[in-house]
Amino acid sequence: MQQAPGADNAAGRTNIPPAIWALGFVSLLMDVSSEIIHSLLPVFMVTVLGASALTVGLIEGAAEATALIVKVFSGVLSDWWGRRKPLTLLGYGLGALSKPLFALATGAGFVLAARLIDRVGKGIRGAPRDALVADLAPPGIRGAAFGLRQSLDTVGAFLGPLLAMGLMLAWANDFRAVFWVAIIPGFLAVALLAFGVREPESQPRQHAVNPIRRDNLRRLTRPYWWVVAIGAVFTLARFSEAFLILCAQQGGLPIAFTPLVLIGMNVVYAAAAYPFGRLSDGMRHDRLLALGLAVLVAADVALAYSNHWIWVWAGITLWGLHMGITQGLLATMVADTAPADLRGTAYGFFNLVSGVAMLFASVLAGFLWDAFGADRTFIAGAVFSALALAAILLRGGGAAAQP
Repeated sequence: MQQAPGADNAAGRTNIPPAIWALGFVSLLMDVSSEIIHSLLPVFMVTVLGASALTVGLIEGAAEATALIVKVFSGVLSDWWGRRKPLTLLGYGLGALSKPLFALATGAGFVLAARLIDRVGKGIRGAPRDALVADLAPPGIRGAAFGLRQSLDTVGAFLGPLLAMGLMLAWANDFRAVFWVAIIPGFLAVALLAFGVREPESQPRQHAVNPIRRDNLRRLTRPYWWVVAIGAVFTLARFSEAFLILCAQQGGLPIAFTPLVLIGMNVVYAAAAYPFGRLSDGMRHDRLLALGLAVLVAADVALAYSNHWIWVWAGITLWGLHMGITQGLLATMVADTAPADLRGTAYGFFNLVSGVAMLFASVLAGFLWDAFGADRTFIAGAVFSALALAAILLRGGGAAAQP
């Protein structure tokens, strides 16, 4: 149903509960911590540890897939338990505890172990946190709430690389010293979640119900599974951002300035996420998804065309814009198509399928990069984006596309 501009939409961010703001700042702090490391990690692996692009793809794909796959179990558990915050807190705690391991890494295997611990934490917290946002947000401003949390998350995702770049310049490219700094915002995020977010009272239940019983799974309808399928194709089209960093370095960007890639992408992402989240509350979802995919096709084409800085930065900018358009939107669509008591499970299955797609996409990207060059990697991304766009256009005005 098309939402007319009304009280819910006009009130904007003032109607968003304080707990959602707090969750946004928790995400901001943890992203500062994570992106200090991740903005430098691909170059650290290639230049210091001697890893290949395929190894980078394998590690990134395995790590991100692990995070997405673990979400299915944490989501189911949060529905069965009827609690979201304890699992969210556990996940953020594991993320914080993983950070010292990167500074100690002496080989690709050590990096893989650190990334897996970090991503297990992300997987544990992801679905319960998204379900908690959906539980806290009034339905009329749910898109704005997800957009706000995503915007704050993404502010952290460019503050982290900005801090990393400054420290690399100040400390003469000392990767390990910079990695040690990442510990501080990680533990601040855990403290803010522990003391600054109160979970809403859940409805009393006579006994815990298994969310993945057959009769419960039948309540996840075709519109929901359509969102899952589109999310998976999206993930195939959008492999790890590590390849954006490698592309910029290949184009001549000095090592100390490689965090600029994530800074630039996330500035655009942060600026776009909240406005497009609000827009999704009053606009057909399929149209916004189609727009996001068209922007991603353009980003891949620019990156495939040349590694000259003009084309690289055009691709990075468009990549950030497509993320701002689509990421909060997909989370909103899951919330809108799943029963309230199965939201954790719904986010879990959504991320399980996306996790498998992420592993395949990143391994394929690394293989194409090593075997045929960077341009073929981005051409493959453009092809997958075009397939997803075609699927949305062919489906047209399906029920899942409606806000």
